[in-house]
Amino acid sequence: MLNEFNRWLQDSVFKPLEDKKMPVMEHLVELQVRLTRTVIVTAIVFVATFFYADALVKWLRIPLQNMFVPRTLSWEPTDLPAVPFVFLAPAEALWQNLKVAGLFAVFLALPYILIEVWQFIVPGLHAQERRFVGPFVLLSTLAFYAGVSFSFFFVLPFALNFLISYGVSAGFIPQLSIAQYVGFALWFLLVFGLIFEVPLAITLMAKLGWVDAPFLRRYRKWAFLGAFIIAAILTPTPDPFNQCLMALPMYVFYEVGIVSAGVFNKKKPAAEEAATSSAGSGGNGKPAAAVPAAVTGSGDYVGVPTGRR
Repeated sequence: MLNEFNRWLQDSVFKPLEDKKMPVMEHLVELQVRLTRTVIVTAIVFVATFFYADALVKWLRIPLQNMFVPRTLSWEPTDLPAVPFVFLAPAEALWQNLKVAGLFAVFLALPYILIEVWQFIVPGLHAQERRFVGPFVLLSTLAFYAGVSFSFFFVLPFALNFLISYGVSAGFIPQLSIAQYVGFALWFLLVFGLIFEVPLAITLMAKLGWVDAPFLRRYRKWAFLGAFIIAAILTPTPDPFNQCLMALPMYVFYEVGIVSAGVFNKKKPAAEEAATSSAGSGGNGKPAAAVPAAVTGSGDYVGVPTGRR
């Protein structure tokens, strides 16, 4: 059944796209049309999200004073006092609503954007490339959504609770600027969405033959150090607590990438492996005898016999 589905997919979907040959100018026109469609769809979604911008900002405030409980799949309030939002510039509240509405519009329109990109590039791909690129794009999209969800439900509430409770215990009154909070929350969500792409990025590099599992294991300690350096750059606050919250998942996904690279590593062609193995054994399982330089001439090149003595 799977073979029949693949045959139908190849004959009905991929082959018509592959046969669609166009000159360069027609490709540019098609690119313009697809970009126009993407902008229009994203703009329509943005209009819808802007009308609900206040609700989206309130939804974004949920991790501030609540903790998600996986056992009951519900949010429970923390012991923190009420944290009011303030704005420090006349247009700050409006600008934050526009920012939140725009990012959520791109987030919701992302599947359609990927479909347009896929339909534009698939005619130029070979069959084996389509079999790899399609699932890779789908898995990378799901991994990004999973990273955003993991950050919203687990990492962001934990980080906010720690930071706010630390300031309250120090005797300060919590008041947050709407711009600072929205920027902090959205940056956290974006970074964790990208962190969840690390195993797929390593798998892609292994598939292309750039890295392999032994290479990644050899540089494991440098990856651990690099994870903390990257986290120190990406964290919106300079405290080591948030740095650890980003660095540890990044290194864990590096280890997952090592396993994935061992499974999907690019295999050498059989002829290349045979040539490599026979080069060291002389072709008969025995070590090749060294040939003096006087026999072969001054260089390493051996000419092709011509049949004349």
